Amino acid sequence: MGSAPQMDEIPQRLSFDEWVSLFGSGTRSLAHLEMRDSYLVDYEDERYKRWVAGGRTGPLPREDHPWWRLTTETTARGVSMRRARVVSEPVSEYIAFEYAGTWQNLESGEQVRWLPRSRASAIAFPGNDFWLVDGERVLFLLFDGTGRPIGRQLCTDDAVVTLCSTAFEQVWGLGTDHADYQLPVR
Repeated sequence: MGSAPQMDEIPQRLSFDEWVSLFGSGTRSLAHLEMRDSYLVDYEDERYKRWVAGGRTGPLPREDHPWWRLTTETTARGVSMRRARVVSEPVSEYIAFEYAGTWQNLESGEQVRWLPRSRASAIAFPGNDFWLVDGERVLFLLFDGTGRPIGRQLCTDDAVVTLCSTAFEQVWGLGTDHADYQLPVR
């Protein structure tokens, strides 16, 4: 039995400057795979509360957040950004919230696809969500059982990178483009 791949533990939460550095290190592509039905991300708390108070309908209003500027700057320099979401159907309230704000991902130059979990059974997945940078490095995003971020792991092990790249491409190939995805709600 072989040893586990080396995972470099990095801070629980990346500062904005660390996200800028990660995205800036990508020269060709950034691919993000999301596999959870709920996330508790502090910077989204107020936006989420406003969405719930507004009746959970329609797209979210524009948000001026550094994330959107970083995404726009990254795609403007020619880096492909793709996000694939594996979701349970009918979707959770949080996924409906993400769906309502996805227009801003698209406007920033990111491509987004959705894959119902029922169509993903034959895909071999890593244990955590991740960002794949230029097909060479994987940043795993670690969450607790409630969906709150608890850590990050950076990995360059070839077998792990291949697993993540293959899983992402399979999800991407089976996924539905955001423009065509009909949100199934309860």
